[in-house]
Amino acid sequence: MTAGVLAPPRRTPVAWAPAANALAVMDAAKAIHLGVTPSSGWVRTAELSQPAGLDLMLRAAARRWQATPHAAATLAWKSYSYWASLPTVLSWAAARRVPLLSAETTYAQFHDEAPFLTIGIGRVPFAVLPTDALAGTPGTIVVGDEGELLGVLRRSLLDRHLYPLLDAIRTEVRVGRRTLLGSVASGIAYGMIRASDALPGSTHESLLRLLAALDLDDLVDICSGDSGLSVQRKTCCLAFTLDQPKICSGCCIRP
Repeated sequence: MTAGVLAPPRRTPVAWAPAANALAVMDAAKAIHLGVTPSSGWVRTAELSQPAGLDLMLRAAARRWQATPHAAATLAWKSYSYWASLPTVLSWAAARRVPLLSAETTYAQFHDEAPFLTIGIGRVPFAVLPTDALAGTPGTIVVGDEGELLGVLRRSLLDRHLYPLLDAIRTEVRVGRRTLLGSVASGIAYGMIRASDALPGSTHESLLRLLAALDLDDLVDICSGDSGLSVQRKTCCLAFTLDQPKICSGCCIRP
């Protein structure tokens, strides 16, 4: 599996426009390529759950952070789950529009220096509400209400995308499921907070609702203060074990 090229779309597909705007606000558009046609060389997420693909990802993380196997695995997962979740999460938060991504339609390319990876998103249908301007157009599936839409998001993001990779990582290194899911919760929270200027309504309320729908709400606290929203983790990504230790701003081990 070697790095290749993703053929970029001629323009951002209309359905992706709200998420693309949110990604631009948080200066993440270069790390995530939406609606692309993948060519050879990129790693499909489904392959990362297999021995060869997982070895590729963990070796890349070990080189990037000079980390032990456990720390490399948790940091690779933290990075991947953050970037790979953003398209789905921000599309829902910005427009209540859910791309039906999976491990089969998401691609990654790993780098030895920052950024650790680049994400490519294939062309996928969207689940939308009946009130969405795109409802009934080609490439959309209409769902009944917001509760059903959140159920679609959970199955697409967790069941069909992140959970298979999480399980594969846990067969390779002894790291707790709660520890790994803590990074998913914090990544979703940080992403929505960073993109809040592009999101309608209360980011705080939307974030709490989404985390509850994903059963991740017990892994982070979302705090509101004079400087805005912040995230307090209840698990640790093990970055403090690196040769040059890092303690994240919302880490559970920070005094």
